[in-house]
Amino acid sequence: MTELAKKRPEFRNINAFKDLTTYRMAPAAWVSILHRASGMIMFLLLPFILWMFDNSVSSEFSFAKFKAIFNVGVGFAPGWLFKLLALALIWSYLHHFTAGLRHLWMDVSHEAVNKEFGKTSAIATLAISIALTLVLGAKLFGLY
Repeated sequence: MTELAKKRPEFRNINAFKDLTTYRMAPAAWVSILHRASGMIMFLLLPFILWMFDNSVSSEFSFAKFKAIFNVGVGFAPGWLFKLLALALIWSYLHHFTAGLRHLWMDVSHEAVNKEFGKTSAIATLAISIALTLVLGAKLFGLY
């Protein structure tokens, strides 16, 4: 064993009350967790996706009703709630897509994958998905 290996702390069991507050995950870990969460969000909101698609392409009347629901709301649910659901779908799709491209790139060029590439590509994935979500969210909420 080298001298460096002896100095590193060794964590065998993580205490949820003591260690989790000080544990700092790498950006690649965040991308991995969010990749799974975004896939779950898209799966759980699949009925909402199908409802949006059906109402937007059925007829001109259903499309007008569809647009009105996003502005006014329906029943007890206000319009901003539907916009937030759509924004969650936008983020989950964009993050899942960019993280998927990151994984495909790592599979194709496995010789170039190292710790530094993992960190920079994870940060780029987070930045791209958040930036595109902000742009499309601004359009969704009528800022431009």
